[in-house]
Amino acid sequence: MFNNKILLITGGTGSFGNAVLKRFLESDISEIRIFSRDEKKQEDMRISFNNPKLKFFLGDVRDFGSIGRAIKGVDYVFHAAALKQVPSCEFHPIEAVYTNILGTNNVINSCIENGVKRLVVLSTDKAVYPINAMGISKAMGEKLMIAQSRILGKGETILCATRYGNVMASRGSVIPLFIEQIKANKELTITDPKMTRFLMSLNDSVNLVLHAFMNAEQGDIFVQKAPASTVATLAQAISDLLQKQVLIRTIGTRHGEKLFESLISREEMAKAVDMGAYYRIPADNRDLNYAHYFTEGEERISELEDYTSHNTERLDLEGVKSLLLDNDYMKEVM
Repeated sequence: MFNNKILLITGGTGSFGNAVLKRFLESDISEIRIFSRDEKKQEDMRISFNNPKLKFFLGDVRDFGSIGRAIKGVDYVFHAAALKQVPSCEFHPIEAVYTNILGTNNVINSCIENGVKRLVVLSTDKAVYPINAMGISKAMGEKLMIAQSRILGKGETILCATRYGNVMASRGSVIPLFIEQIKANKELTITDPKMTRFLMSLNDSVNLVLHAFMNAEQGDIFVQKAPASTVATLAQAISDLLQKQVLIRTIGTRHGEKLFESLISREEMAKAVDMGAYYRIPADNRDLNYAHYFTEGEERISELEDYTSHNTERLDLEGVKSLLLDNDYMKEVM
Protein backbone atom coordinates (compact mmCIF):
# COMPACT_ATOMS: atom_id res chain seq x y z
CA MET A 1 0.00 0.00 0.00
CA PHE A 2 2.72 2.49 0.98
CA ASN A 3 5.61 0.64 -0.66
CA ASN A 4 8.17 3.25 -1.78
CA LYS A 5 5.58 6.04 -1.38
CA ILE A 6 5.91 9.44 0.29
CA LEU A 7 3.35 10.44 2.93
CA LEU A 8 2.91 13.95 4.32
CA ILE A 9 1.10 14.62 7.60
CA THR A 10 0.03 18.19 8.32
CA GLY A 11 0.01 18.96 12.02
CA GLY A 12 2.16 15.87 12.24
CA THR A 13 3.74 16.58 15.63
CA GLY A 14 0.41 15.96 17.39
CA SER A 15 -1.00 12.77 18.89
CA PHE A 16 -2.23 11.42 15.55
CA GLY A 17 1.09 12.05 13.81
CA ASN A 18 3.01 10.24 16.52
CA ALA A 19 0.66 7.26 16.25
CA VAL A 20 1.14 7.11 12.47
CA LEU A 21 4.93 7.19 12.83
CA LYS A 22 4.90 4.33 15.34
CA ARG A 23 2.83 2.31 12.86
CA PHE A 24 4.66 3.06 9.61
CA LEU A 25 8.28 4.11 10.11
CA GLU A 26 9.44 0.50 10.15
CA SER A 27 7.34 -0.41 7.11
CA ASP A 28 8.41 -0.25 3.44
CA ILE A 29 7.29 3.38 3.12
CA SER A 30 9.92 5.54 1.44
CA GLU A 31 9.46 8.77 3.41
CA ILE A 32 7.15 10.44 5.93
CA ARG A 33 7.09 14.22 5.95
CA ILE A 34 5.99 16.10 9.04
CA PHE A 35 4.57 19.54 8.29
CA SER A 36 3.88 21.83 11.26
CA ARG A 37 4.65 25.25 12.70
CA ASP A 38 6.22 24.21 16.05
CA GLU A 39 9.98 23.79 15.67
CA LYS A 40 10.43 22.55 19.25
CA LYS A 41 7.95 19.70 18.78
CA GLN A 42 9.64 18.83 15.49
CA GLU A 43 13.02 18.70 17.22
CA ASP A 44 11.64 16.50 20.02
CA MET A 45 10.11 14.15 17.45
CA ARG A 46 13.31 14.01 15.38
CA ILE A 47 15.35 13.05 18.46
CA SER A 48 12.75 10.59 19.73
CA PHE A 49 12.32 8.63 16.49
CA ASN A 50 15.82 9.11 15.01
CA ASN A 51 14.83 7.64 11.65
CA PRO A 52 16.20 8.71 8.23
CA LYS A 53 12.78 8.15 6.62
CA LEU A 54 11.42 11.05 8.67
CA LYS A 55 11.66 14.53 7.15
CA PHE A 56 10.51 17.82 8.68
CA PHE A 57 9.01 20.88 7.02
CA LEU A 58 8.41 24.02 9.04
CA GLY A 59 5.38 26.00 7.89
CA ASP A 60 1.72 26.77 8.39
CA VAL A 61 -1.33 25.56 6.46
CA ARG A 62 -2.44 29.20 6.45
CA ASP A 63 0.47 29.89 4.06
CA PHE A 64 -0.21 28.35 0.65
CA GLY A 65 3.43 28.70 -0.32
CA SER A 66 4.80 26.78 2.64
CA ILE A 67 2.44 23.83 2.22
CA GLY A 68 3.17 23.81 -1.52
CA ARG A 69 6.90 23.50 -0.93
CA ALA A 70 6.40 20.59 1.47
CA ILE A 71 3.98 18.73 -0.78
CA LYS A 72 6.12 18.50 -3.93
CA GLY A 73 6.67 14.86 -4.87
CA VAL A 74 4.26 13.56 -2.20
CA ASP A 75 1.96 10.61 -2.99
CA TYR A 76 -0.48 10.80 -0.05
CA VAL A 77 -1.52 13.41 2.51
CA PHE A 78 -3.18 13.07 5.92
CA HIS A 79 -4.45 16.53 6.90
CA ALA A 80 -4.50 16.66 10.71
CA ALA A 81 -3.50 20.31 11.28
CA ALA A 82 -6.30 22.19 13.05
CA LEU A 83 -7.27 24.38 15.93
CA LYS A 84 -9.13 21.91 18.14
CA GLN A 85 -9.80 23.61 21.48
CA VAL A 86 -13.48 24.56 21.65
CA PRO A 87 -13.17 27.45 24.16
CA SER A 88 -10.17 28.96 22.35
CA CYS A 89 -12.03 28.95 19.04
CA GLU A 90 -15.11 30.46 20.71
CA PHE A 91 -13.15 33.48 21.86
CA HIS A 92 -10.99 33.73 18.72
CA PRO A 93 -13.23 32.46 15.89
CA ILE A 94 -11.28 34.21 13.13
CA GLU A 95 -8.26 32.07 14.02
CA ALA A 96 -10.40 28.96 13.47
CA VAL A 97 -11.39 30.38 10.08
CA TYR A 98 -7.74 30.96 9.10
CA THR A 99 -6.57 27.45 10.08
CA ASN A 100 -9.56 25.11 9.81
CA ILE A 101 -11.24 26.62 6.73
CA LEU A 102 -8.68 28.58 4.71
CA GLY A 103 -5.86 26.25 5.78
CA THR A 104 -7.84 23.20 4.70
CA ASN A 105 -8.60 24.89 1.38
CA ASN A 106 -4.86 25.51 0.92
CA VAL A 107 -4.07 21.85 1.55
CA ILE A 108 -6.79 20.65 -0.86
CA ASN A 109 -5.70 22.98 -3.66
CA SER A 110 -2.03 22.20 -3.14
CA CYS A 111 -2.73 18.46 -3.31
CA ILE A 112 -4.62 18.90 -6.59
CA GLU A 113 -1.97 21.16 -8.11
CA ASN A 114 0.85 18.77 -7.19
CA GLY A 115 -0.88 15.58 -8.32
CA VAL A 116 -1.17 13.97 -4.89
CA LYS A 117 -2.96 10.64 -5.30
CA ARG A 118 -5.08 10.69 -2.12
CA LEU A 119 -5.90 13.22 0.59
CA VAL A 120 -7.63 12.29 3.85
CA VAL A 121 -8.99 15.27 5.81
CA LEU A 122 -9.36 14.56 9.55
CA SER A 123 -12.61 16.05 10.85
CA THR A 124 -14.59 15.88 14.07
CA ASP A 125 -17.96 15.06 15.57
CA LYS A 126 -18.33 18.77 16.27
CA ALA A 127 -18.83 19.36 12.53
CA VAL A 128 -22.25 17.66 12.85
CA TYR A 129 -24.98 20.16 13.86
CA PRO A 130 -22.21 22.57 14.95
CA ILE A 131 -22.95 24.92 17.85
CA ASN A 132 -19.44 26.31 18.33
CA ALA A 133 -16.84 28.08 16.19
CA MET A 134 -14.54 25.06 16.10
CA GLY A 135 -17.33 22.80 14.84
CA ILE A 136 -18.53 25.35 12.29
CA SER A 137 -15.01 25.77 10.92
CA LYS A 138 -14.48 22.01 10.66
CA ALA A 139 -17.89 21.59 8.97
CA MET A 140 -16.82 24.16 6.39
CA GLY A 141 -13.59 22.24 5.88
CA GLU A 142 -15.67 19.16 5.04
CA LYS A 143 -17.83 21.21 2.65
CA LEU A 144 -14.72 22.49 0.86
CA MET A 145 -13.47 18.92 0.42
CA ILE A 146 -16.82 17.74 -0.97
CA ALA A 147 -17.20 20.74 -3.30
CA GLN A 148 -13.74 20.18 -4.80
CA SER A 149 -14.37 16.43 -5.15
CA ARG A 150 -17.36 17.13 -7.44
CA ILE A 151 -15.22 18.76 -10.13
CA LEU A 152 -12.29 16.34 -10.16
CA GLY A 153 -12.04 13.83 -12.97
CA LYS A 154 -10.85 10.26 -13.16
CA GLY A 155 -7.18 9.91 -12.28
CA GLU A 156 -7.08 13.13 -10.25
CA THR A 157 -6.60 13.45 -6.49
CA ILE A 158 -9.08 11.39 -4.44
CA LEU A 159 -10.46 13.60 -1.65
CA CYS A 160 -12.13 12.12 1.44
CA ALA A 161 -12.51 12.73 5.16
CA THR A 162 -12.86 10.95 8.48
CA ARG A 163 -14.85 12.02 11.52
CA TYR A 164 -14.18 10.92 15.06
CA GLY A 165 -14.95 12.11 18.54
CA ASN A 166 -12.91 11.95 21.72
CA VAL A 167 -9.57 10.17 21.26
CA MET A 168 -8.54 8.74 24.62
CA ALA A 169 -5.44 10.37 26.17
CA SER A 170 -4.78 12.58 23.14
CA ARG A 171 -3.77 16.21 23.55
CA GLY A 172 -6.82 18.06 24.91
CA SER A 173 -8.47 14.85 26.10
CA VAL A 174 -9.95 14.87 29.59
CA ILE A 175 -8.15 11.67 30.61
CA PRO A 176 -4.70 13.24 31.22
CA LEU A 177 -6.42 16.05 33.17
CA PHE A 178 -8.26 13.56 35.40
CA ILE A 179 -5.03 11.61 36.01
CA GLU A 180 -3.12 14.78 36.89
CA GLN A 181 -5.83 15.89 39.32
CA ILE A 182 -6.04 12.49 41.01
CA LYS A 183 -2.28 12.11 41.42
CA ALA A 184 -2.03 15.63 42.88
CA ASN A 185 -4.85 14.86 45.35
CA LYS A 186 -6.92 17.67 43.84
CA GLU A 187 -10.65 17.73 43.26
CA LEU A 188 -11.60 15.90 40.10
CA THR A 189 -13.57 18.44 38.03
CA ILE A 190 -16.23 17.30 35.58
CA THR A 191 -18.48 19.52 33.47
CA ASP A 192 -21.68 17.45 33.61
CA PRO A 193 -21.92 13.89 34.95
CA LYS A 194 -24.56 13.01 32.32
CA MET A 195 -22.39 14.23 29.42
CA THR A 196 -21.43 11.36 27.09
CA ARG A 197 -18.39 10.95 24.86
CA PHE A 198 -17.29 8.32 22.35
CA LEU A 199 -14.21 6.38 23.49
CA MET A 200 -11.68 5.76 20.74
CA SER A 201 -7.98 4.93 20.92
CA LEU A 202 -5.22 6.55 18.88
CA ASN A 203 -4.76 3.24 17.08
CA ASP A 204 -8.45 3.32 16.20
CA SER A 205 -8.04 6.80 14.72
CA VAL A 206 -5.16 5.58 12.54
CA ASN A 207 -7.18 2.52 11.48
CA LEU A 208 -10.10 4.78 10.51
CA VAL A 209 -7.87 6.98 8.35
CA LEU A 210 -6.35 3.90 6.69
CA HIS A 211 -9.83 2.49 6.04
CA ALA A 212 -10.81 5.76 4.37
CA PHE A 213 -7.54 5.80 2.44
CA MET A 214 -8.13 2.32 1.03
CA ASN A 215 -11.89 2.49 0.40
CA ALA A 216 -12.74 6.10 -0.43
CA GLU A 217 -14.49 7.33 -3.53
CA GLN A 218 -14.54 11.05 -4.29
CA GLY A 219 -16.00 13.11 -1.45
CA ASP A 220 -16.65 10.25 0.99
CA ILE A 221 -16.69 10.75 4.77
CA PHE A 222 -15.96 7.77 7.03
CA VAL A 223 -17.00 7.20 10.64
CA GLN A 224 -15.99 4.38 12.97
CA LYS A 225 -18.59 2.79 15.21
CA ALA A 226 -17.42 3.28 18.78
CA PRO A 227 -18.71 2.78 22.32
CA ALA A 228 -19.36 5.71 24.66
CA SER A 229 -19.39 6.54 28.35
CA THR A 230 -20.71 9.24 30.61
CA VAL A 231 -18.08 11.62 31.98
CA ALA A 232 -18.99 10.52 35.50
CA THR A 233 -18.35 6.85 34.68
CA LEU A 234 -15.05 7.72 33.00
CA ALA A 235 -13.90 9.73 36.03
CA GLN A 236 -14.81 6.91 38.41
CA ALA A 237 -13.08 4.30 36.23
CA ILE A 238 -9.81 6.27 36.24
CA SER A 239 -10.01 6.76 40.01
CA ASP A 240 -10.55 3.03 40.51
CA LEU A 241 -7.66 2.06 38.26
CA LEU A 242 -5.30 4.46 40.04
CA GLN A 243 -6.65 3.15 43.36
CA LYS A 244 -7.12 6.65 44.64
CA GLN A 245 -10.49 8.22 45.42
CA VAL A 246 -10.81 12.01 45.34
CA LEU A 247 -13.72 14.41 45.61
CA ILE A 248 -15.57 14.86 42.31
CA ARG A 249 -16.91 18.37 41.68
CA THR A 250 -19.27 19.40 38.87
CA ILE A 251 -18.19 22.73 37.36
CA GLY A 252 -20.73 23.11 34.54
CA THR A 253 -20.61 23.03 30.76
CA ARG A 254 -17.89 25.13 29.11
CA HIS A 255 -18.32 27.61 26.26
CA GLY A 256 -19.61 25.87 23.13
CA GLU A 257 -19.65 22.39 24.66
CA LYS A 258 -22.28 19.79 23.75
CA LEU A 259 -24.02 17.32 26.05
CA PHE A 260 -23.23 14.50 23.62
CA GLU A 261 -21.20 13.93 20.45
CA SER A 262 -22.87 13.41 17.06
CA LEU A 263 -20.88 11.60 14.40
CA ILE A 264 -23.58 11.27 11.72
CA SER A 265 -26.63 13.47 11.26
CA ARG A 266 -30.09 12.07 10.63
CA GLU A 267 -29.96 13.44 7.09
CA GLU A 268 -26.64 11.68 6.45
CA MET A 269 -27.92 8.41 7.94
CA ALA A 270 -30.44 8.30 5.06
CA LYS A 271 -27.60 7.62 2.63
CA ALA A 272 -24.90 6.16 4.92
CA VAL A 273 -23.50 2.76 3.94
CA ASP A 274 -22.96 0.31 6.82
CA MET A 275 -19.55 -1.31 6.31
CA GLY A 276 -19.54 -3.34 9.53
CA ALA A 277 -17.14 -1.51 11.84
CA TYR A 278 -17.49 1.71 9.85
CA TYR A 279 -20.04 3.92 8.13
CA ARG A 280 -19.36 5.45 4.72
CA ILE A 281 -21.21 8.69 3.96
CA PRO A 282 -21.17 9.31 0.19
CA ALA A 283 -20.86 12.88 -1.06
CA ASP A 284 -24.02 14.78 -1.93
CA ASN A 285 -23.44 15.16 -5.66
CA ARG A 286 -26.68 16.93 -6.61
CA ASP A 287 -26.26 19.99 -8.79
CA LEU A 288 -27.95 23.39 -8.69
CA ASN A 289 -31.04 22.23 -10.60
CA TYR A 290 -33.17 22.17 -7.48
CA ALA A 291 -36.65 21.62 -8.92
CA HIS A 292 -36.22 17.86 -9.28
CA TYR A 293 -35.30 17.51 -5.62
CA PHE A 294 -38.18 19.65 -4.40
CA THR A 295 -40.67 17.26 -6.00
CA GLU A 296 -38.96 14.06 -4.84
CA GLY A 297 -38.02 14.32 -1.18
CA GLU A 298 -36.69 11.74 1.29
CA GLU A 299 -39.53 10.60 3.57
CA ARG A 300 -37.33 8.22 5.54
CA ILE A 301 -35.16 11.06 6.89
CA SER A 302 -37.85 11.89 9.45
CA GLU A 303 -37.84 8.25 10.61
CA LEU A 304 -34.09 8.05 11.30
CA GLU A 305 -31.91 9.00 14.27
CA ASP A 306 -28.53 10.71 14.38
CA TYR A 307 -25.61 8.49 15.36
CA THR A 308 -24.48 9.93 18.71
CA SER A 309 -22.68 9.09 21.95
CA HIS A 310 -26.11 9.02 23.57
CA ASN A 311 -27.49 6.20 21.39
CA THR A 312 -24.39 4.14 20.62
CA GLU A 313 -23.24 1.25 22.86
CA ARG A 314 -23.00 2.66 26.40
CA LEU A 315 -20.21 1.15 28.52
CA ASP A 316 -20.69 0.54 32.22
CA LEU A 317 -17.95 1.07 34.81
CA GLU A 318 -16.26 -2.29 34.21
CA GLY A 319 -16.48 -1.81 30.44
CA VAL A 320 -14.72 1.56 30.66
CA LYS A 321 -12.03 0.12 32.93
CA SER A 322 -11.39 -2.69 30.47
CA LEU A 323 -11.06 -0.24 27.58
CA LEU A 324 -8.71 2.01 29.56
CA LEU A 325 -6.51 -0.94 30.50
CA ASP A 326 -5.85 -1.51 26.78
CA ASN A 327 -4.70 2.10 26.36
CA ASP A 328 -0.93 2.63 26.20
CA TYR A 329 -1.11 5.95 28.04
CA MET A 330 -2.96 4.39 30.98
CA LYS A 331 -0.44 1.56 31.12
CA GLU A 332 2.36 4.09 31.44
CA VAL A 333 0.80 6.08 34.29
CA MET A 334 -0.46 3.15 36.37
